Amino acid sequence: MVSKKVIVINEQGLHMRPAGILSKAVKAHPDCEITLNANGKTVKANSPMTIMAAGIKKGAEVEIICSGAEEQSVLDEIAALFAEGFGE
Repeated sequence: MVSKKVIVINEQGLHMRPAGILSKAVKAHPDCEITLNANGKTVKANSPMTIMAAGIKKGAEVEIICSGAEEQSVLDEIAALFAEGFGE
């Protein structure tokens, strides 16, 4: 298991578009479980609705936790999405 803390830079937080991009990236790695810890909640990152339900706003600190196959490279990929603001 590996983890990394990131900050949400998207103006509107993790709304539908970034949540969809994130869940699509997660689904590309079925042998690795990815969860997000934010606002005292822990959610699996494989569904846009689940991610949005966590209510993660701009400036929130999010801990990304990856466990499974190629966990470090998956963590780096997911953290890069946050750093790039999901292309917004």
